[in-house]
Amino acid sequence: MLPLFPLNTVLFPGCVLDLQIFEARYLDMISRCMRQGTGFGVVCILEGEEVGEAANQFSLVGCEAVIQDWQQRSNGLLGIRVAGQRRFRVSRAEVQSDQLTLADVEWLGEAADRPLTAEHADLAALLEALAEHPLVAELGMGGAAASQHALANQLAYLLPFGPEEKLQLLVQADPAARLEQIQHLVEGLQGDGG
Repeated sequence: MLPLFPLNTVLFPGCVLDLQIFEARYLDMISRCMRQGTGFGVVCILEGEEVGEAANQFSLVGCEAVIQDWQQRSNGLLGIRVAGQRRFRVSRAEVQSDQLTLADVEWLGEAADRPLTAEHADLAALLEALAEHPLVAELGMGGAAASQHALANQLAYLLPFGPEEKLQLLVQADPAARLEQIQHLVEGLQGDGG
């Protein structure tokens, strides 16, 4: 069973997330993952809070997170950096007595990756521009994307789309279709701000 970490974010494969861990259930989970060399699942909270009781409702599609680095922060909390790996769908979940949620998951397949084409030039330029943002640079993300999957995942993760929109993008296995959805969403953002 995969331990789940419900958060107010949607993680995508190939993307980086920094977390501060302070709750006992998650400290235990991270310790187990590090000992066993396994990951945990990040799922988006639909109803409930990140802290305290287990989230009432979370998305049934998520992304496996693998710990890349950790450090004790100056505030005494454990800081970890994770990288998104495989997408999954939750088939069954149960909350343990310590409020940690464990789930049976089905790993989702990916469509074949393809190189970027001329039609992706604007989105590729957008990702390169995002690399200039200090928070994105700190994560080591943004810049030139090597493929449609990389471009789609990073833009879906970094751009300020709502949770529902991000989840729709996470469910989409085909990178070309995901990039098309992102293009429409970006045009919508430009319309809102213009």
